Amino acid sequence: MDTQRPAATRTWELRESVIIAAPPEEVYASISDVKRMPQWSPECVKVLLLPSRSRSRPSFIGFNRNGVRHWFTLCQVTTADAPKEFAFRVSVAGLPIATWGFRLHHADHHHTAAAGSTHVTQYWHDLRQGPLGAVADLLGRTVAGTSPAARVRVNRAGMTTTLHRLKHSMEGATGGTSPQ
Repeated sequence: MDTQRPAATRTWELRESVIIAAPPEEVYASISDVKRMPQWSPECVKVLLLPSRSRSRPSFIGFNRNGVRHWFTLCQVTTADAPKEFAFRVSVAGLPIATWGFRLHHADHHHTAAAGSTHVTQYWHDLRQGPLGAVADLLGRTVAGTSPAARVRVNRAGMTTTLHRLKHSMEGATGGTSPQ
């Protein structure tokens, strides 16, 4: 079993990227439709949009699983800057857990990118800090079955899977292909 590493050596942020043969506007439209997240994420199995007065900053519940473990998170969109960035903050029982997001820009300057392609970077920022962070870490171990160190490994693998599935989905929808 992993033990919690000291805060100085703990991984607080991750980033993974992919080039998708589709324009940023199309990729952003897909990513910002949070009900589609279970289509790509290996952990999120369902999204329920909550009633909101703000269409650009909706709240939603993410239903997740890790093996036989199931849990839900409350998510609030924090950044909706089409077609450049989409992000949301995740909490459990009022405790801040993480910020998840996607940054997009034209990938035409990459030598391997097709014209109209998008460089997509998914990022994760761990918000479990201080005394409440210790409680959130305990919840993560108990409910999701992952320690902070294991969560980093699970998230990195999940981000790679999410981006691969998003790429496949977008390129299948546009008929495009990309060498990456």
